[in-house]
Amino acid sequence: MMRNTILLATLLAAVPAWSSVPFETAVAIYDLAPRERVWDGRIEAVNQATVSAQTSGRIAGLPFDVNDYVAAGDVVMRFTDTEQKAALSRAEAAFQEASARLAEATQQFDRFSRMIENNSVSQQQFDQSRANRDAAQARLNAARSDVETAKEQLEYTVVRAPYAGIVSKRHVELGELVSPGQPLISGLSLQSLRVNVDVPQSMFVPVRTIGKAFVYVDDERIPAESLTFFPVADEAANTFRVRVNLPDGAATLYPGMFVKVGFVVGESQRLLIPAEAVMRRSELSGVYVTDGDDVVLRQVRLGRKYGTSIEVLAGLSEGETVATDPVAAAIYLKERTD
Repeated sequence: MMRNTILLATLLAAVPAWSSVPFETAVAIYDLAPRERVWDGRIEAVNQATVSAQTSGRIAGLPFDVNDYVAAGDVVMRFTDTEQKAALSRAEAAFQEASARLAEATQQFDRFSRMIENNSVSQQQFDQSRANRDAAQARLNAARSDVETAKEQLEYTVVRAPYAGIVSKRHVELGELVSPGQPLISGLSLQSLRVNVDVPQSMFVPVRTIGKAFVYVDDERIPAESLTFFPVADEAANTFRVRVNLPDGAATLYPGMFVKVGFVVGESQRLLIPAEAVMRRSELSGVYVTDGDDVVLRQVRLGRKYGTSIEVLAGLSEGETVATDPVAAAIYLKERTD
């Protein structure tokens, strides 16, 4: 309902008013728009992690430094791997030996299986050959597991980025000896971000009921994808933590930034004009107001943007006509005064 009201206001404001001036105009009108309460929030990355060592070794390579960008799967650290390669060689040799032992035990069992049919071997010898075959198979399975473990330990000597992002901290230096569980490198992704906001207890119910919020960055208004509400209040500040989840790749936002977050708490009448009608010169915001064929530049104080419309807080009254093309209006005014 609220979105349809804003769209209706935008369409009405974009209708050219009757005028004798040679450019399009629009009428300032009051219409329903979201009423917001604004609080500060801090941006954080959804994906941020510290990679720890899963094997022991000495740091042999550090391709990236703090604040460097890495792609998913990039090698961010290398260990010396002499010990791991030697362990893999031993495991592969043990696997080959177990394979040969199994082949020998299988041949003996097959031979005894034929011989027992004509009573050439005793039942005890046959049972022993079967036990030897089964034991050889078990040793081969264990050797195969040892090879997989050794390969995995060798793979652990190459540390790769779990996702694309920025290196935020290095916990080790080149040549340093590390052991399993020791932190190596920290990073975060800029793709998925969210904002943490502390909402006063008195406003928590309407904020949670409506469930809409916008993040303001300069002149950009970014709608939240969803809100996450923490059901426990801060005992000291009497506030509730609300997590505002942003769309992927939202604007030029970075973890740690403070931003303004507006939570929709209702609706109110606002004076709206097309945003394209606003002319900005340095810190001055103004519109060209028309009355018949008269044009005058008037300074205005602006509020929030709502779609393609913008709120006028002061400097304009309902029903007044503004030029939707400030450049054409300026040229027309200059020609009349020359």
